[in-house]
Amino acid sequence: MEILLAQIFIPLIAALIILVSGKTFVRGIAGVFSLVSLLITVFLYLNFTPDATTQFLVDLAWIPQFGIHFKAGVDGISMVLLVLTNILIPIIVLSSFKQDVKDQQAFYALIFFMQSGLLVVFTALDAFLFYVGWEVALIPVYFICALWGGENRIKANLKFFVYTIAGSLLMLIAIIYLHLQTPGNSYDISEFYKLELDSVTQGWIFWAFFLAFAIKMPVFPFHTWQPDTYTEAPTAGTMLLAGIMLKMGIYGVIRWLIPVAPLGFQDWGSTALVLSVIGIVYASIIAFTQNDIKRLIAYSSIAHVGLISAGIFAWNVQGLQGAMIQMLNHGINVVGMFFIADIIIRRMNTRELSLMGGIAKPAPMLAIAFLLVLLGTVALPLTNGFVGEFLLLMGVYNYNIWLAAIAGLTIILGAVYMLRMYQKVMFGQVNTSTSVFTDLDGTEKSVLLIISVLIIFIGVYPQPILNISEAAVINLLEQVNQKILVK
Repeated sequence: MEILLAQIFIPLIAALIILVSGKTFVRGIAGVFSLVSLLITVFLYLNFTPDATTQFLVDLAWIPQFGIHFKAGVDGISMVLLVLTNILIPIIVLSSFKQDVKDQQAFYALIFFMQSGLLVVFTALDAFLFYVGWEVALIPVYFICALWGGENRIKANLKFFVYTIAGSLLMLIAIIYLHLQTPGNSYDISEFYKLELDSVTQGWIFWAFFLAFAIKMPVFPFHTWQPDTYTEAPTAGTMLLAGIMLKMGIYGVIRWLIPVAPLGFQDWGSTALVLSVIGIVYASIIAFTQNDIKRLIAYSSIAHVGLISAGIFAWNVQGLQGAMIQMLNHGINVVGMFFIADIIIRRMNTRELSLMGGIAKPAPMLAIAFLLVLLGTVALPLTNGFVGEFLLLMGVYNYNIWLAAIAGLTIILGAVYMLRMYQKVMFGQVNTSTSVFTDLDGTEKSVLLIISVLIIFIGVYPQPILNISEAAVINLLEQVNQKILVK
């Protein structure tokens, strides 16, 4: 119990310490606390039994008169998200060391405050606690984007905030309704799972949850906030949004949406799957037209997340296991892509691909790291992206061969526009800016080395991730399928 509380609250303690610390040691304190959270995750991972049980359980009466408990725990599905969050936070913190960040105390405190909210979301077994974590994770990234973003940050951030708050409100209505249907007016997830509501009721509950989660991921056509926000956000904000925060929506579908409303899923799951597949093709086509490197990566992210969503709604072992490992892989790869984009943008003072070219000659180390991250992103065999996207396509294939054929376009189209971008940036015509381009420095080398090692290691040996989630995934599948068959 104590170890999970430490996992959740140490980032919050870190945020408070950073706020009252001197400016001189802010980055050092941030780096140390990010590693402490990672070490706790390693301890949890090494002491986790890869079965279907919930472990490291915390159940404390929080607001008992309203049936609210601080109830949290870790199963194989949660564990993957803990690994994702606490691997990426140190990388994001380290990547910011070379950036000129004003008011560093507030900046790093917000990152850790967000981390604590994310960990609540990924471990909560009480719906009210889940909702609190959901909103807590939103507030810091909103301020990170608003205070340190680009010229058009206010407009983009407002759109992001309105979208996410609207989705959250719908989810809250569904949570309160479910709470009132439980025998003891409980928010406990197990009580939500036991409810036997009719298919019409489950249908609107499905959509109330789905809209909240689809906006966060985002899934077509609820994606329009994403490219603007990713482009205008500071690099750390973009990494937090793309690398970790969008996984809140994916996790929500797996943990809350489908198990709570299985009959709603039976009626509407195919619609959600089709929307996911449409998003893959739409985002890939739009990516071809982009001259802004950050917007291109943003649309690429929409396409890859669309495939993860499709794999989940196919609702079979291959699709779900593919979603689990690809959540981790996508986080690693997209953080790497946005970090590389940031390096190029800071050196050249432009995001336009047409103004870049010939960087490989003065910066060979960047060229190699960029290529490796890109190959992981386009799912080359023996890179991390291949394992996840292969399983996802198998999952969709087992659902419908034609949808799988369309979904597979994410790999083909992704390879084309990503390699085309790489060619423009690295091997295009050298100009006055790129001729004096400098190669990676110490911090940049460290960040990209970590990301490169993860890409290769998971690509060659994915079993540590697949093994940890398999039993929990199979158990959840059987529970939901049994409810659907009974009805």
